[in-house]
Amino acid sequence: MTMLTHLSLFSGIGGIDIAAEWAGFVTVGQCEMAEYPYRVLCKHWPNVPKWRDVRDVTADSVRAAGISRVDVLSGGFPCQDISNAGKRAGLSGARSGLWREMVRAVRMVGPRYVLVENVAALLGRGMGTVLGDLAESGYDAEWDCLPASAFGSYHERDRVFIVAYPKGEYGQARSVLEASEDWRSSAQSGRLHRMVVAERGKQPGERLESEPGVDRMVHGIPHRTHRLAALGNAVYPPVVRWILGRIRAAMGV
Repeated sequence: MTMLTHLSLFSGIGGIDIAAEWAGFVTVGQCEMAEYPYRVLCKHWPNVPKWRDVRDVTADSVRAAGISRVDVLSGGFPCQDISNAGKRAGLSGARSGLWREMVRAVRMVGPRYVLVENVAALLGRGMGTVLGDLAESGYDAEWDCLPASAFGSYHERDRVFIVAYPKGEYGQARSVLEASEDWRSSAQSGRLHRMVVAERGKQPGERLESEPGVDRMVHGIPHRTHRLAALGNAVYPPVVRWILGRIRAAMGV
């Protein structure tokens, strides 16, 4: 059986990467600049080639890392300039503007699929540019806003996910996210929620463990603020597992 490969950009603490494992993909490369998330990646994926700067992810460096094929290239590029909680500079901002480096990597690596994640505010603050860049790179794209709450989480965490693939891959007849209505109907009936919660050994409606309550986040407690920040930036893996499962189905594997 052919190994399905996944290259992860803006990897964070590996939320998309663990979802890729659940969906049957092998992560063959990761890229993360921030020190604490990078250390998390090194702990859990010690043998996976890593880059610290997305600008260093090139066709040559990918080949040098022994990566000959990328089935899915993923990335949740920085949202600080897109989020409603930020300065709202959009893709012209220094941090969210790193989207340009992600699409450059897409063009150089040529993955079979591209998975992009960001806050829902991207829909009104840069979505046209992202879709246009993907189109110029030879990819058709589709997207949906998927809330973590529909997949077993106790918070809404609405995020936009874009799935892109080479133009003409499915013509007009097929869509990778064609089952979006399936997750909506499943969420309404509680099936997805029960499935995810049961996997954790919990009963539906039972609260999951959270961080102990404290009056304020005092910097200086070892790793605590870094851990909370990393968790806050991470994707909710069950959502991504569902998307990657749809990609696998579209690939016929």
